[in-house]
Amino acid sequence: MEEGVGTPPQSLFDAMDVYIGEQAAKGAFLDGGGLYGTEDAVNFVVRQGEVSRVDGPYAEAKEVVGGWAIMQYDTLEEAVADQRVFAELHAKHWPEVTVISTLRQISTGPDEPGD
Repeated sequence: MEEGVGTPPQSLFDAMDVYIGEQAAKGAFLDGGGLYGTEDAVNFVVRQGEVSRVDGPYAEAKEVVGGWAIMQYDTLEEAVADQRVFAELHAKHWPEVTVISTLRQISTGPDEPGD
């Protein structure tokens, strides 16, 4: 989402509480939460085998991750359909901001080291 757009309206918080409650009751919602802005972020950069801590200032961010959720679905179609519902809640309750809702599968890692 865009950085620095402020706090979402209460109606979105209320709608998300209902949505998350429904998803949790179905066993789809496993964990999730919101994230603070990048002003307090701490980054570690790995470059050519060296680790350095970078506390800012940062290049101006146009978009940041505003929250996350770990969900579990039986099918990809079910996940995509529910992702649309999530996006529609934001469109309805906070239409003045741009929110990009991304669906990604959690990697369990390679079967063998080096794969």
